[in-house]
Amino acid sequence: MQEQDDLITRAQAWLAEDPDPETAAELDALIGAGDTAELTDRFSGTLQFGTAGLRGEIGAGPMRMNRSVVIRAAAGLAAYLKAQGHAGGLVVVGYDARYKSADFARDTAAVMTGAGLRAAVLPRPLPTPVLAYATRHLGAVAGVEVTASHNPPRDNGYKVYLGDGSQIVSPADTEIAAEIARIDTLASVPRPESGWEDLGDEVLEAYLARTDAVLTPGGPRGVRTVYTAMHGVGKDVVMAAFARHGFPEPVLVAEQAEPDPAFPTVAFPNPEEPGAMDLAFARAAEVQPDIVIANDPDADRCAVAVPTADGWRMLRGDEVGALLAAHLVHKGATGVFAESIVSSSLLGRIAEAAGVGYEETLTGFKWIARVEGLRYGYEEALGYCVDPEGVRDKDGVTAALLVAELASELKEQGRTLTDLLDDLAMAHGLHATDQLSVRVSDLSVIASAMAALRAEPPVSLAGLRVVSAEDLTKGTESLPPTDGLRYYLDGAYKARVICRPSGTEPKLKCYLEVVVPVAEASDLTSARATGQEVLDAIKKDLAAAMGL
Repeated sequence: MQEQDDLITRAQAWLAEDPDPETAAELDALIGAGDTAELTDRFSGTLQFGTAGLRGEIGAGPMRMNRSVVIRAAAGLAAYLKAQGHAGGLVVVGYDARYKSADFARDTAAVMTGAGLRAAVLPRPLPTPVLAYATRHLGAVAGVEVTASHNPPRDNGYKVYLGDGSQIVSPADTEIAAEIARIDTLASVPRPESGWEDLGDEVLEAYLARTDAVLTPGGPRGVRTVYTAMHGVGKDVVMAAFARHGFPEPVLVAEQAEPDPAFPTVAFPNPEEPGAMDLAFARAAEVQPDIVIANDPDADRCAVAVPTADGWRMLRGDEVGALLAAHLVHKGATGVFAESIVSSSLLGRIAEAAGVGYEETLTGFKWIARVEGLRYGYEEALGYCVDPEGVRDKDGVTAALLVAELASELKEQGRTLTDLLDDLAMAHGLHATDQLSVRVSDLSVIASAMAALRAEPPVSLAGLRVVSAEDLTKGTESLPPTDGLRYYLDGAYKARVICRPSGTEPKLKCYLEVVVPVAEASDLTSARATGQEVLDAIKKDLAAAMGL
């Protein structure tokens, strides 16, 4: 009974200072109904601020995304920036079109202003890469983007960039979290009604002007595209970028063109999820474009689909990553090509053959962006950094432009993206990749699966002997510690498996790769079939090893 009384007391204290009438009414109803199960869930702790910032379901209480949580996060960030010697510095705030995003952005600007920093807010919901660009372009000490990217509709999030334009990494995350923990009450956080700057379109115009650096002047521009914004904020910026550079105007998927936080046409607003591209493929069947391009809702990711004899096929992120790398090599790019450990090893082979630098990092663009001398970085989850001097993060707009340029060049030669993929397989072997991804409602399922693998590592998968098993929590010579397991397999086909909990969603993710040698073009079809068979067998054996 004491525990229940304490729970109600904590909920009432939260309610007393909730600045949002919506979440206050929600919490008041839960208290009035005596819904201890729901209250326990919402007050079992606090959303943890990490290297992905904050992300969670919108609702009342410290375990949800709401104005109270955001105000505390902003106050903690402000205190951290001042402790780092940035008192009076500029913080740029951007936001997407999700529920509460504009409110969270305004609260952040108010808190920064009240803390003695300067704040500037982007003029309307815009792609995350515009905020990443603006942080560097305006000489800010930090940038904040309110977004949950491709998470479900009821989620929102809070992503922090430091002055170099890249996302925070440790120890900044723990130091910010410590400052957040010191915030006592919301009343102790000054939040003036004005004093920050509302930016105009000049920042967006500067971002669009910067896209000139991505493309070859006077190059082919003939590719015809169907484009979907997936109910997000990408449409206007992508259309402006394509028009600026002389590409044919993309044909829009009208049902998904405008921002809508309900994401009514998709189960999950992520181009990788089953069914998310169905409307785009239907539109493509009508107008017969050369390619289909999709952004996720905050337009930092870019998906590409190509026509086949059986309809439209989504290219894997690893395939697009390799295509863009090959195109940049063709354009004479120098510097370092980088990818995360879960992405295909094909990039390393392309880089080696081209004589450019190559580096592997932990998962996330917060690590890729910090590679010294970076010229190109990608991650298999549809993230590509093609202009690190402009945007030191993944950027679905500039990636779409570079894909369009490549497809245009190939089209002029009577070739396609698929033909170039065949060339890469001939040169470096067929790198077949897949994922075993398990979405859970109970996070203990992920912990149990990882524990099962650690307790009894597999000795073989798909008949291929496990020759190396690394627990990445211990780190390696080139990588800091992370929660993950990596296996290398030997046999007829070289294979690699990496298992890790997702950093942004309640998912266990296992990344699989098989390399099948290809002697000549006539072997490609059988090599693809073999690669998929081995991947399927690895998936089955791995699921069994994890008890799933």
